[in-house]
Amino acid sequence: MSQWHTLLLGVIAGASIFAGLPLGRMRRLHAGQRQFLNALAVGILAFLLWDVLAHAWAPLDRALGDVHEGDAGVGPVFGYGSLFFGGLGVGLMSLAYYGRWLERRGEPVAFGPGAMAAGELAARRRPFADWPAARRLALLIATGIGLHNFGEGLAIGGSAAAGEISLATILMIGFALHNATEGFGIVAPLAAAGERPSWRFLAVMGTIGGGPTLLGTAVGRQFTSDAMSVLFLTLAAGSILYVIVQLLGVAHRAGRSDVLYWGLLAGLAAGFLTDMVVTAGGA
Repeated sequence: MSQWHTLLLGVIAGASIFAGLPLGRMRRLHAGQRQFLNALAVGILAFLLWDVLAHAWAPLDRALGDVHEGDAGVGPVFGYGSLFFGGLGVGLMSLAYYGRWLERRGEPVAFGPGAMAAGELAARRRPFADWPAARRLALLIATGIGLHNFGEGLAIGGSAAAGEISLATILMIGFALHNATEGFGIVAPLAAAGERPSWRFLAVMGTIGGGPTLLGTAVGRQFTSDAMSVLFLTLAAGSILYVIVQLLGVAHRAGRSDVLYWGLLAGLAAGFLTDMVVTAGGA
C-alpha cells in the first residue's frame, strides 16, 4: 500500500469524529435529556478508558510472560512499567493541577517585578480562563481523545507498513465507528450545560480530537514502537480518567440516578458494539 493510500485510511478514521459533533448544537433539551446525554458520554469514555489501558498493558504483560518463561530479564518490565504508570500519572495529574490553575482565573499571571507595566500585566490572563467550565471540559475531552487516536493511527500505519492491507482497512473501519461516538463525547458537557457551540468551535475540537489519527498513521508507517504506544495510550488514559470524574460530578449534581445509570449503560454498549467490528475482522 502506498503512503498516500495509507494516509487516506488515517484521514477517514479521524474525520469520522465530526459525525457526532453537530449533536452539540441541539436546541431545547429538557433537563432529563441533558443528563442522559451527559451520562452517555461517561459510558463512551469509560469504554475508551478500558480499551486504552488494555492496549497499553499488552507490552508489559508480554514482558512479564517472557520473565516467567525465562526468555528475558526484568529490564523490559521495569521499562514498560515506568512508561505505563508514568504516562498515566502525568495524564491524570497534569489536568488536575491545570484545573486548579484555571480556577484562579481572576489572578493575573506574575512575571516578576519590573517585567511590564501594571496595566499590561493585568491584561495578561491565563489561557482559556474566560471560557465557561463546560467549554474547557470539552477541550480536555478532545485532547484526551486526540492522544488516544494517535495510538490508533500508529496501529493503522504499522499494519499498512507490514503489508497487512486487510487488517489496516478493518482497523480504519472500526476506528472510524469509534470516533463517530467520541465526537459526541466531546460536546456532551456543552449539551448538559445548555450551551450551543459555534461551528468554528466544533471544527477546532474535531481537529484536536481526530487530527492525531492522521499524524499517528504517518508515524506508524515509518516505524513501530511499543514504548511510544504505551506512552501515548497511558497519557490518554490519564486524561480520560480525569474527564470521567468531572462528568460524574456533573451527573450527580443533576440528580436522577436512574437516568445516569441508563445513560452509562448505553454509552458502554455503544463502545463495545463498535469494538466488535474490529474484533470480527481479526484485529
